[in-house]
Amino acid sequence: MLKLFLWLRYLRRKKIVLLSIATVTLSVALLIVVSSLFSGFINAVEKTGREVFGDVYLYPQRPVPDTGELIKRLESSPQVEAATVVLRTYGLLRIGAGNVKAVNILGINPAGYSRISGLKNSLLNQKNKSGEPNFVVDGFPKERGGFVSIGVLGKPDVQTDEYNFEQVKNWLGREVVLTTGAIIEKERTAETDGKVRQFRQKYLKFRIADIVFTGTYFRDSEDIYLPIEQVRDLKKTGPENRCGPPYEEIKIKLADGVEPQKMIKPIRGLWDDFADKHNLSGSSAPEPFLKTSTQAQQYFIAELRKQMTVLMLIFGIVCSAVVLLILCIFYMMVITKRKDIAVIKSCGTTSCSVALIFLGFGICVGAIGSIAGALLGYVVTRNINIIEQWIRTVFGLKLWKSSVYVFEKIPNQIDISSLCWIILFAVIAAAVGSLVPAIIAARTKPVRILRYE
Repeated sequence: MLKLFLWLRYLRRKKIVLLSIATVTLSVALLIVVSSLFSGFINAVEKTGREVFGDVYLYPQRPVPDTGELIKRLESSPQVEAATVVLRTYGLLRIGAGNVKAVNILGINPAGYSRISGLKNSLLNQKNKSGEPNFVVDGFPKERGGFVSIGVLGKPDVQTDEYNFEQVKNWLGREVVLTTGAIIEKERTAETDGKVRQFRQKYLKFRIADIVFTGTYFRDSEDIYLPIEQVRDLKKTGPENRCGPPYEEIKIKLADGVEPQKMIKPIRGLWDDFADKHNLSGSSAPEPFLKTSTQAQQYFIAELRKQMTVLMLIFGIVCSAVVLLILCIFYMMVITKRKDIAVIKSCGTTSCSVALIFLGFGICVGAIGSIAGALLGYVVTRNINIIEQWIRTVFGLKLWKSSVYVFEKIPNQIDISSLCWIILFAVIAAAVGSLVPAIIAARTKPVRILRYE
């Protein structure tokens, strides 16, 4: 009871204690904001990887004769929620006179691909409609349709880094021309000394059925989506083609709670059975590329985590100055309150109890500052995009650009695990800062202090 009385009295009477609380608050808030923003960015990269690769990514590195059967085999597993085939290639998209963009072409089944990547939620026109996404063009139901990413059709505003969605929607239904092709090999002739590789151009006109906005810059600036059958036709070059059918990739989404790494072996077994049935195995057959989305990005993610560790270490060292500040403030309190300490000890209070008064007060200061810092860090992190927008409006300074940082918005999710560790660190730091003054208070001699009283 005496300890609580003294703690409340010091908090009310000693205004300088508020400085130590404020220091802990700002330090905790800073570390929480930095940790949450950095871990949020890493989580956003991992989420994008799952959308691009799926939970598990299978690239056979050879033509697959019946991908439909392979998909059925995969989806028959209770651990697999969905699987789909994707065919990638590159081309040039002409969207207007003198306006040609290099694009990444994805041949997809829109319904299957949407189950893997959530594509429907990224479509400006179809996301609020019922049913599966499709390539049907409004007003032109019998013509070819395709999805075009928003960054291919326009650029975000330089100041706000935001797209004019109403203006971009004017592209819906317009006809564009895609130029692509394939490498073919011709047999040796009298004029040639061996096989000749040539590039054969192919053209495809289609109308824009919908516009894709994922919020990820590199996808929004170069991806277009077409029916996989049409992309297969684009890759075919007739009887002269000696390269065989195009290689396709399989994206697999696992059921909730299933660990991707544990599914590598079962999926490999399904592939081996399929390959044996269709005579795709053999000593000369290339090894299929089978990885989780995390493995596909592991080197990039590892570097991001290293940078986060270094940044947190630097800020942690800076914020550790709170230990010295609390030490100085509590030392001043002990020096100015030596008479009170002597009176308490002369009434029979042990040295250990006196030390615990100041040590407990330090822990109390750390706890109050940590809670306040956690609340401040939460508010700042959750509203970081509003704060960034306010800075841009008031000072004309754009801090976050999707073309640099990949994502449209700053990740604003709180990292709970880091928050708990930071609060614990702050309380321990405050206790360490009050330890030396507590020892000095415990060693106070009442006889020396009160002999002239």
